[in-house]
Amino acid sequence: MAAASPPKFNSKSPTLRRILREAHELTTSPSPDYHAVPLETDLFEWHFTLRGPPKSAFESGIYHGRIVLPPSYPLRPPSFRFTTPSGRFETNREICLSISGHHEETWQPAWGIRTALVALRTFMETDVKGQLGGLEAPEEVRRRLAGESRGWRCGVCCGGKTNAEILRECEERAREMGGEGAAGEEVKVPEELKMGWRDEMEGKKKEEEAADGESDRLAEGFVQTAPLAASSSSGTGQQTAGGSIVPPLPPSQLPVTAGPALQHAQRRADEVSVWLDRLIVAVAVLLAAVVAKVMLA
Repeated sequence: MAAASPPKFNSKSPTLRRILREAHELTTSPSPDYHAVPLETDLFEWHFTLRGPPKSAFESGIYHGRIVLPPSYPLRPPSFRFTTPSGRFETNREICLSISGHHEETWQPAWGIRTALVALRTFMETDVKGQLGGLEAPEEVRRRLAGESRGWRCGVCCGGKTNAEILRECEERAREMGGEGAAGEEVKVPEELKMGWRDEMEGKKKEEEAADGESDRLAEGFVQTAPLAASSSSGTGQQTAGGSIVPPLPPSQLPVTAGPALQHAQRRADEVSVWLDRLIVAVAVLLAAVVAKVMLA
């Protein structure tokens, strides 16, 4: 059986060029605190390994997860899933980053995977009771999970290495290359960058779209204000006090009640007609006077 040939990608695609550039930048400027690399079979799926933030219950932990890039990346944000239990984030629940934490359209294309990873690491030590959501786990549970996370292995990437082995190699490369980034500058998380759960974001978006649609229908006057049963009563007849049923009138004999707007428009039309008749009579009198004057001259 012949070996599978490596996948071919369209290098002219702006999205793929951006992905390849970020992969190269993360490889040539490694960080001792996180590692991310795309799968060989799918450039839109990455796996990351992340060290817990210092001076926290996650300090000794090393966590693993997946990154999924949308086809329109970087115009739309990547989504993240932690596959290692941490006591802070639910495993295999999609996390999305944006300015508001509710609308992924507010993601800035200038941000990248490195910025997102640093933001995730920062969000780990934020208060769960805030807007970010997450798991309410005691500190001792988080510390226990942090210790267990170091020996966790992914069955898809990095040749089955443990989380600790992956970051140990990153530390060595970072020391050899002089630290994180070409200039050794620390990545700063934009203050406006927030985190949100994708399923909650999509639910809120649907609610807002439904509310907007209802507002549009109200503005256009298409909302049903009377019960449907009342409108159907004209076709079934009405029952009198004596119990007899009065047959419904045919459509041609149904009484028609003009609305106030229609009555007002009719009155306006009648007034215009009266003034038009008077104008015609005045013009005719003037013409007759002119003709008589000419004949008598």
